Amino acid sequence: MSSFLYALGRAAFRHRWRTAGIWLLVVAVLGGTAGLAGGDFDNEFSIPGAPSQVALDQLGRTFPQVSGTSASMIVVAPEGEDVRDPAVREAVEDSMDELAELDFVDSVSSPYDDLVEGMISDDERAAIVNVRIPGEAQEVTDAQRDALVAAAAELQAALPGSTASMGGEIFNQSIPGFSIVEVIGVGVALVVLLITLGSVVAAGMPLLTALLGVGVSMAVLLIATGFATISSTTPMLAVMLGLAVGIDYALFILSRHRELLAEGLDPEESAARSVATAGSAVVFAGLTVIIALVGLGIARIPFLTAMGVFAAIGVAVAVVVALTILPALMGMAGERMRPRKVRRAMAAGQPARHPDAPRRGGFFGGWVKVVTRLPALTVVVVLVGSVLLTLPARDLTLALPNAGENPAGTPARVTYDLQEEHFGPGFNGPLVVTAEIVASDDPLGVMEGIAEDIEELPGVASVPLSTPNQNADTGFVQIVPTTGPSDPATADLVQRLRDMAPVWQDEYDVSTAVTGATAIQIDVSDRLGAALLPFGVFVVGLSLVLLTMVFRSIAVPVKATLGYLLSIGVAFGLTTLVFVQGHGADLVHLERPGPIISFLPILLMGILFGLAMDYEVFLVSRMREDHVHGEPARQAVHTGFRGAASVVTAAAVIMFAVFAFFVPEGEGAIKPIAFALAVGVAFDAFVVRMTLVPAVMALLGEKAWWLPSWLEKRLPAMDVEGEQLHRELALAGWPGPRAGRAAHVEGLAVEGLLAPVDLDLDPGDVLVVEGSPSGRAALLTSLSGRMTPDAGRARVAGVLVPGSAAALRRRTGYVDTTFYRAPGHPAPGRGIEALARRRPPLALVDGADALTTPQARQALDRLIRSAQERRDQAVVLGVATASVVADLIAGPHQLLVLRDPAPGGGPAGPEPDVLPAPHDPEALVQKGQR
Repeated sequence: MSSFLYALGRAAFRHRWRTAGIWLLVVAVLGGTAGLAGGDFDNEFSIPGAPSQVALDQLGRTFPQVSGTSASMIVVAPEGEDVRDPAVREAVEDSMDELAELDFVDSVSSPYDDLVEGMISDDERAAIVNVRIPGEAQEVTDAQRDALVAAAAELQAALPGSTASMGGEIFNQSIPGFSIVEVIGVGVALVVLLITLGSVVAAGMPLLTALLGVGVSMAVLLIATGFATISSTTPMLAVMLGLAVGIDYALFILSRHRELLAEGLDPEESAARSVATAGSAVVFAGLTVIIALVGLGIARIPFLTAMGVFAAIGVAVAVVVALTILPALMGMAGERMRPRKVRRAMAAGQPARHPDAPRRGGFFGGWVKVVTRLPALTVVVVLVGSVLLTLPARDLTLALPNAGENPAGTPARVTYDLQEEHFGPGFNGPLVVTAEIVASDDPLGVMEGIAEDIEELPGVASVPLSTPNQNADTGFVQIVPTTGPSDPATADLVQRLRDMAPVWQDEYDVSTAVTGATAIQIDVSDRLGAALLPFGVFVVGLSLVLLTMVFRSIAVPVKATLGYLLSIGVAFGLTTLVFVQGHGADLVHLERPGPIISFLPILLMGILFGLAMDYEVFLVSRMREDHVHGEPARQAVHTGFRGAASVVTAAAVIMFAVFAFFVPEGEGAIKPIAFALAVGVAFDAFVVRMTLVPAVMALLGEKAWWLPSWLEKRLPAMDVEGEQLHRELALAGWPGPRAGRAAHVEGLAVEGLLAPVDLDLDPGDVLVVEGSPSGRAALLTSLSGRMTPDAGRARVAGVLVPGSAAALRRRTGYVDTTFYRAPGHPAPGRGIEALARRRPPLALVDGADALTTPQARQALDRLIRSAQERRDQAVVLGVATASVVADLIAGPHQLLVLRDPAPGGGPAGPEPDVLPAPHDPEALVQKGQR
């Protein structure tokens, strides 16, 4: 990975204006498309396939009079009067007539109708007028809402001293917006960047790249609204996360660039190395965040899946922007990115800071000494503190948002509060029971019996309506609970109603279902709760594998995951303390405590896991980098911490600021989400990663980097530390001008399969490798990037071995004739012909002596002759007996006879013999020389 990113960073630096132009074109195209094809956001919380959703959809088809959406107008009579007074009733009925005349209103129900119960409060001070509107709530326009609000205002004006407020389902949507407070958060990020990077030019780059990434991801999101249903919470989450990770990723790469410039590197080389090393950590960190966000789809709830997918798109865009436009900006800035003191020193002819010079201790040097002096004590203190802060989470209650959580003064909130005051809390969360009564010969009696049974259940305040539809095939029962929609007791009532289904089936021979907005919200919460465990297993399990691949360790991934669990517990605990129990509610402008939005736990688990792994990768990869380059394990903890701590601190402060400044003015669900993320990020960065991690790493010492040898061989190398890149840079001039240009091999060996091999090949050369099938396969697959050798090194077609296997596979061609001889596969000649057409610098054919058909042997002959005549590629033939292919090779060639390695997997036996071709005794080839 580091080699690829090195080339990408160098290319973006060299072609900086072209790179910037491409990004501007992308922004313009996406922005224009978003303006033309974008739709609207909504707050539709539904679960396709859930019993409550199925029942609601069925009700819309069989009982359209109670389907669609609704608005509720509550009227409170003037002091000393009641709603049955003639003057009050006349004004209310006049207002109802005006509402019924609106072209988008389907029907208006009167609280004075003898068939309607419960629409007038017990003290007769208040009455409710229900307005039925066809279609979904998100289809109602702002102009239509304004017309309904205006009707309520006219009624209030017609009744001096009264209160009339319009609310209900169509007013429940509250799309979060941006305010000056969020801008202050970006300002704090700029100050931190100035302090960390020490340059106005450098500090502006992370903000610029983060805003670019957010703009691109938001354009994609707006385009998607034209084709999919997306919650209004999604864009705010995408912006929060996109800003935070966009700034952090750019900061990490830029800080490494400035560090390398301080060591005297050329700006282009510094940019390439920064993208290769720090960029590798950014790629992996972004990948963990993306995995966690996409994993939200495990809950199988559409709106949550959409939130996760589009937030993941924002993170992916932030990674791509950091790896491409950032090195382009480095190229535009050039020498101005170099620290001023270093520039002055270099201008005066003095050397820049030597890369091996000891890093200054400073605050972080002192801190790591403190936390690692008695590491066991540090671990115990952190664990005890984490447990204490987690304890309040025992009182965590969850629910989906309702109008009672809207800002005070909004129509939905005013109506909600008035209905709760005059009719009880359950009136804001009515339940519906539907019954299939098509086979009943007494539909009215059945509905009356069901209503009587429901009235006797605990938790039921009233049953205002119980009636069959006009076709007498579907029954409808409206239930007002004694508790509010987000109260756990309401969920208990839903379960009691569902438990009555078999009773009604036996007694009335009808099937029933519980539905309504409140029941659907309860089902959403239940499914979210059930998804937490599989989600955690998926995200944590997959990320454990990735961490093991990156750090080549067992202890580091396990420690990283346990630290994440501590951060999650603390975030839950403090969020419960503030938003559920109300402690410090004024500090976050919380109007009243209550349940937390039900998808916060799974959302917080996903996002915080990704962010926690960001800091883990940034910090521990630097420790591993120092350890890989020769530092003892415990010393690498100190040097790596000092090298990365300032960047991690700055990144965490910025992340905290971006989240925290969404809290005071955040609306609805955003406020607790932003608070939980801010608390979780701060605790994870400063307590877990910068206190617990160095203590545990110092406690483990060399054991921290232990990995079983069998697992080491099976795990692909991620090379986050740029170890392969450092090796390639160190061997950039190897093997020298006299070595083979197609392949130069020194001591290449595979344990148990191939003894050490040395050879040189130039374009036009032909090498015949004679030996056992396993030995030949080990050599040829190692030379073609399909196996990693255990020892030795090589330069094949310009690619270092071991190194980039993908690049080596692109520059070589490999044909195993045994594969083509298997049933169902084409003739081996076709594979060789394809190899001849592609003309890679090195062509390898194993089992060449086993070719029996004339077509196959002719194809091999053409490959060899073409290579010898055009001298643009070398050919390696793997055979069991060299004499079989002697007639195919017209010119000089080399013969390599492989010997089996020492038995038992120990040290290799004698080196293989490199002999002259039998028919050309003058073509003597010595190891490493021609």
